[in-house]
Amino acid sequence: MAISFNDAFAGHDKTLLFRSARASVLANNIANADTPHYKARDISFDSMLESERSRLTLAGRDDRHIHSSSSVEGDDDLLYRNPSQPSLDGNTVDMQREQAEYAQNSLQFDTSFMLLERKISGMKKALTGGQ
Repeated sequence: MAISFNDAFAGHDKTLLFRSARASVLANNIANADTPHYKARDISFDSMLESERSRLTLAGRDDRHIHSSSSVEGDDDLLYRNPSQPSLDGNTVDMQREQAEYAQNSLQFDTSFMLLERKISGMKKALTGGQ
């Protein structure tokens, strides 16, 4: 019986990719906190999930199946953040919010990494007989 790593990792590998991408976007916001007219961006997990769902196709071709309209969206899944207090120069980066979002994203990354590590450790134990 073959091992399917897509099923075995239970999506934690994809979560790590999302968290890494979000960390990059948040770090970019923090780096541009003093850039005039810079608009803060973010990635929404829900929008990424919807984007992935729209790419799915049905394996069977039964008349009772729902016909999907798989319109692949562009690579630009970034959303503009609504500022609570925009600055006079048009910059919408709120440094406290960006740092809090970055810290929370970092904790979620660490949690997903720990869960993925436990999955891999369990698979190693199953293959080696627990030694």
